[in-house]
Amino acid sequence: MSEAASITVRVPLAIRRRPGRKTVVTPVRDSADAALPTRADPVLVKALARAFRYQRLLEKGRYASISEMAAAERIDRGYLGRVLQLTLLAPDIVEAILDGRPLTDRGLPALMESFPLEWDAQCSALSDSA
Repeated sequence: MSEAASITVRVPLAIRRRPGRKTVVTPVRDSADAALPTRADPVLVKALARAFRYQRLLEKGRYASISEMAAAERIDRGYLGRVLQLTLLAPDIVEAILDGRPLTDRGLPALMESFPLEWDAQCSALSDSA
């Protein structure tokens, strides 16, 4: 039998503290380039992370329903349902949010409203709501 080899992955990044939030600074590509800070809206990123976490908990069977999860997580059932709908966003929209490309001037409130389920219609619906 061979021994299990461990692999260490190092990602050079810096976390900068700013009043009220932390910012992740991406690694420097060349020695001449300066580090580029991310421009992603932390509120939108956190909402997406929560949405996919809640979806994963439902899929794994940890909670049988949204009502049960809302009670366990101590959040409003309606809010949980609106957050979960973020998992239905088109991959292009999720990527734009994570890259910091603004879709709408209203941010999270625009995404928490109802939007079309068809991915092609979502981008135009979100740009119209700006």
